[in-house]
Amino acid sequence: MQIIGQSKVLSFATKNEKILNHPILGYHSSRRFLASSAAEPAAVRNQNASNTSENKSASATQAGIAAPVRLRISEVAISEVLKAKHTLKWVEPVICSVSSLRDAITTCIDCGLSGMMVVDRDNTISDNTRERGKVLGMITSRDLLRIAAKGFKDGMGAEAVMDQQIKNFMTPLNQVIYARPEETIGQCRTVMSKLGIKCMPVLSNGRVDGIVTQRDLSDFGLEATDRGGKKSFLRNVSERVGLSSNTSMAEPPIYMQAHLALEQKPLYANVGVACLPHPFKTEDGIGMNHRDFGPHEFCMDNSLSEDAYFSTKVRLPDEASGKKKDMVYMGVADGVGSWRQYGVDPRDFSHLLMKECRNILLEAAADARRGGDNIFNRAVTPSEIMSQAYERVKAEGIIGSSTACIALFDGVRHQLHFSNLGDSGIIVLRHIDSDVAGALKRNRKVPRSERTSDLRVAFVSQQQLVSFNHPYQLGWTGEELEDNSDSGSLKTAADSCASSVHVRRGDIIIMATDGLFDNVDIDEIVEIALEWEEENGLINSGDIAARERRWAQGDSKTIISQKNVGNLADKLCHRARNNSIDQYRDSPFAILAKENDIMW
Repeated sequence: MQIIGQSKVLSFATKNEKILNHPILGYHSSRRFLASSAAEPAAVRNQNASNTSENKSASATQAGIAAPVRLRISEVAISEVLKAKHTLKWVEPVICSVSSLRDAITTCIDCGLSGMMVVDRDNTISDNTRERGKVLGMITSRDLLRIAAKGFKDGMGAEAVMDQQIKNFMTPLNQVIYARPEETIGQCRTVMSKLGIKCMPVLSNGRVDGIVTQRDLSDFGLEATDRGGKKSFLRNVSERVGLSSNTSMAEPPIYMQAHLALEQKPLYANVGVACLPHPFKTEDGIGMNHRDFGPHEFCMDNSLSEDAYFSTKVRLPDEASGKKKDMVYMGVADGVGSWRQYGVDPRDFSHLLMKECRNILLEAAADARRGGDNIFNRAVTPSEIMSQAYERVKAEGIIGSSTACIALFDGVRHQLHFSNLGDSGIIVLRHIDSDVAGALKRNRKVPRSERTSDLRVAFVSQQQLVSFNHPYQLGWTGEELEDNSDSGSLKTAADSCASSVHVRRGDIIIMATDGLFDNVDIDEIVEIALEWEEENGLINSGDIAARERRWAQGDSKTIISQKNVGNLADKLCHRARNNSIDQYRDSPFAILAKENDIMW
């Protein structure tokens, strides 16, 4: 069955300060093997002793040891990795929730830990002493560095930074990525690589058996002689240890020099917005199909859409220099339509949420002009905006819920900072020359001789789902819920996925609700974006070198970008709508439903 949804798309472009720009829209498994032997069959061992010598001979043959079964390291269960790790050295990877940052760093170094489970020692789960201490969350060595960096960045003294309690910074239970004992080394490597994490707790029957790290996976299968001894030193160390006193850093690769030259100049964004409501939307509700909708043209009234957005440019003090700079913020929200069956207008929550996001930024900018001491008299993070706007919507007593994605375009540092809760999101498209970028960035689907462009997907934001078609949401039912951290869909801004991505001149950035991503495949989005670039003369036949020469001459076509960037958002919205009503086409959403054995 086809999925019909509404979509909201923000598109924007970056440009340099002096050279104007074109638009940017708003393990291989180890080959090591393990050998194991098959156990002697019990039926053979228990054969009657009265068998003839011929039968005994046959039985001996049957009872013989089978040929060794060779397993690739990637196929070994991680339970075996934990056994090997604990056999060599048993260290309980836990730390008390009230421990200080100083204690956590000391524990990590002394015990050689990359991650620790944070426990409440005063909370007993059962009478079994091994289970004493309720697990509250997880913290990694990388988290400890972030805590220290943030503290120094905020002007805290060294003692104050080190005295902070880790429970205030740990990853909560509902956000911890874990592995199962039966999963393989290959599966865990893949998950770690895709999510950018270096350790995972192994969960079995509600208990953490241990923590497995990338190093544990790499070391498994190595013998002690592989790590030590004369032979190991001569093979692995002797010819690659020690740097000469004349060692220096190499110059950047030639293909990066043009980009690095631009890194010293700020980027600017051209923003375009488009929105289309559900095609069968009316004042009274939504038709399931055209017959229910009636003999009318598809709905074009955006005021009927549960989707909402904001986009604004404000002048706020830069965190590093303190000087006021233009900062571009934008966001999208998707109101949850199922509230309609309870007599609640799903538009109210999402629309007010986006309105309050904009109000917070305008108030911060006004306070900055007056030189006030408002808490937001600085660059406001997307997470802070989401949190404050959410509190304001609740204070108004608005019932409903919504997904949300809020971003800050930092042109000075060439960063896009964002906070995403639910199944809205951001993708970044970038022209990457396959001849110089390496195999990992090559288009493996289309032969090099047949490709006309190297516009690739450089980044896709992480979505958050409780289950299929059940995204995380900001919401309000009229009262605070006692526990919505585990299985409930209503979350807070603290549960959002907050991250940053480096952007370059010429990147195309797309922020949208699920109406786009559920109906238009990412490869199709890339095709539409490339078509738009070529229509506007921003790139010709995927010639990246020619585009950079044009930029160097001061011709960036920024006026064309500024004028037409909204057309790209409009093209994407219309493609999403057309795909959603195409009865002969499986949308990305429908395909994903089939892959998860869900009838939709």
